[in-house]
Amino acid sequence: MAQTINVNRKERLERLFELAQAYRGWTRKDLARELGRDPTKLAPESGNPKFELILQISEILDWTLEEVADWLCDVKEDTATRKITSSFNQLDRKAQDAHRAGEYRELVDIAHHALDVATNAEEKARAYNRAAGGWDGLGRFSRVLKAAQAGLREHPVSTDMRLLLQTTAANAHYTLWQLDESEGMAQKVVEYYKENTPVSNRAKVAQAHAWYVLGHTQRRLLDIDTDQSSQYANTARNSLHRAMELYEQLAKSVHPSFGGIANTCRAGILETDVFLGQIDVREAIARVLDVISTVIDPSDVDKGDWLESYGWWSIIGCNLTLRHICDERDTQRFMALFTNKADEIADRLDHWAMRERVFSMQFEGRQRLIGWTGQDIPIVIDNEDVRLITGTMGRFPQFRKTGWSILDCGNIIKDS
Repeated sequence: MAQTINVNRKERLERLFELAQAYRGWTRKDLARELGRDPTKLAPESGNPKFELILQISEILDWTLEEVADWLCDVKEDTATRKITSSFNQLDRKAQDAHRAGEYRELVDIAHHALDVATNAEEKARAYNRAAGGWDGLGRFSRVLKAAQAGLREHPVSTDMRLLLQTTAANAHYTLWQLDESEGMAQKVVEYYKENTPVSNRAKVAQAHAWYVLGHTQRRLLDIDTDQSSQYANTARNSLHRAMELYEQLAKSVHPSFGGIANTCRAGILETDVFLGQIDVREAIARVLDVISTVIDPSDVDKGDWLESYGWWSIIGCNLTLRHICDERDTQRFMALFTNKADEIADRLDHWAMRERVFSMQFEGRQRLIGWTGQDIPIVIDNEDVRLITGTMGRFPQFRKTGWSILDCGNIIKDS
């Protein structure tokens, strides 16, 4: 299998050389001279080009590094030689089981096999949506977005499936802090269901998810678009209230886990209420502390949407503290409580989006502490912290600057 992949990758590299010659109007000798390589040995025998060669090809083709790497790495075992004994529906059921079991890498593999046996655009779109679910579970949100976008390029596809893929893409944009994109896509789905009442459970989930993404996007925009912060606070509150109602209905009619997502909406509503002056911040923080106190040890709580919701309540507690609490002693005390709880839950769920918020909030709290005390106290970081910070930097481009800052100001303790 490894040898087959290397051969296929070498063939793909040769295709890029041909494209480069055509694009630049060069002969093979011209290309070899530009690359500083032997014309008879442009592609390495191993089929694995070094970074320098990939960089050179990207510059010659005017492609991004990511586009070159994607082309070279998108190598699968030949469908004709792989034994596929399952039908699309059998694979789709296996994918659903893998999703429920939290076997996300297996889910991605099954989804790719389902793509091989899909016989129409609807099945391909469904397989891409399954793959997106797997990448989401692995915290690879850029790949979630790519899978959803690939599904949306399939046609003809049922309206319900198309809208479900749009909400998946919107949520990926939201998680990656691409807020204008997430707001626009979620709003599009919301508007459709205002005119067309959802009938199937899939459509009802898409509708609820669209309101959820829209509301949380508007909530995040409070601090991004400060000129319209009051407007965003009001619209976020309304959107999250609608999402909460829809998820509560789904919890009764489809599955109790949807109640956990409704609970996350309540946390967001609380943040907007404080911003709008409808509740005092200390009363709100007391409510957050009361809610998360039900999860003393996350390892004793089943994984799922309910446990995740308590992590997001903790993150909302951080938002309230950093935005509204002026007493620095209280700020540091509340931040320690909230980030510790969110960190415990993120570890229990292996939840990368929550980790990104924890690291970012901890760093912001530390900056507040330095401003208050005037002392630049080093952070103690162990190998596990480095692993998690590195993983978060890879998954969230906007976090990389913060990640480097954390690593630069930390005392890294290496395992002996």
